[in-house]
Amino acid sequence: MNPSSASPPRVSACIIAFNEAGRLGDCLASLDFCDEVLVVDSFSTDATVEIATAAGARVLQRPFDGFRSQKQFAVEQATHDWVLCLDADERISPELRTSLVAARDGGFEGAAGYRFARLSDYFGRFLRHGNAYPDRVLRLFDRRRGGWRGKREIHEAASVDGAVKTLHGDLIHYPYRSLEQQLAKTQKYARLMAEHDFARGKRASLLKLVVSPAWRFWRGYLLRGGFLDGWHGLVYAYVRANYVRQKTVMLWLLQNGQAVVDPPAARD
Repeated sequence: MNPSSASPPRVSACIIAFNEAGRLGDCLASLDFCDEVLVVDSFSTDATVEIATAAGARVLQRPFDGFRSQKQFAVEQATHDWVLCLDADERISPELRTSLVAARDGGFEGAAGYRFARLSDYFGRFLRHGNAYPDRVLRLFDRRRGGWRGKREIHEAASVDGAVKTLHGDLIHYPYRSLEQQLAKTQKYARLMAEHDFARGKRASLLKLVVSPAWRFWRGYLLRGGFLDGWHGLVYAYVRANYVRQKTVMLWLLQNGQAVVDPPAARD
């Protein structure tokens, strides 16, 4: 059968959320072309569930046990096999919406998944250079041929068995509410990645302690044009380089038998 003569495949949008009342509404509004919107909530204490329900989303609640696991759970609970995965701080731009609808109406022919650029706001300016952009992510795929696979729960990525095509348009991303929140998030992610790498047998060296953060900064800021984003690009490059420094230092401490988190409180 010619795909153009058949009904377009149905698409389920899958979102994971926790205390995202301030950002979830815009995310949901950008998904009006999807046949189903599913929100997996980690028992939020704000109005996240009420906002999702009012927008017509199907809401499931599940304890959070990792980003990859939570997203894969959402994919498995979706009604339709083609899934579009977003975080609550992301939304579909008009240009990307047009591309997504066109791909759907074409039956997703010749592809197991689709990637597209992610455009991040950084304290009032969208970063269009450096390590921040285009930051292409695979978020639309046929779950029968892929998903959120692997063992890494942080910096998780979807993968598929088959061809991956790139769509025009940006996924708009609002990752940070404040610098304090970014720094706390960065430190948490650095620890989780250091623990993950240590468990896999990866080790740090004194050379990496010095070279890796510097390389991350200069690669993004100079070689990839991060300086074109003004002071926003400078701050972003510096903070991301510090993430590499934190991760490498924590891995160094772990391999030398040192703690990277506060020990549990002593019991009486």
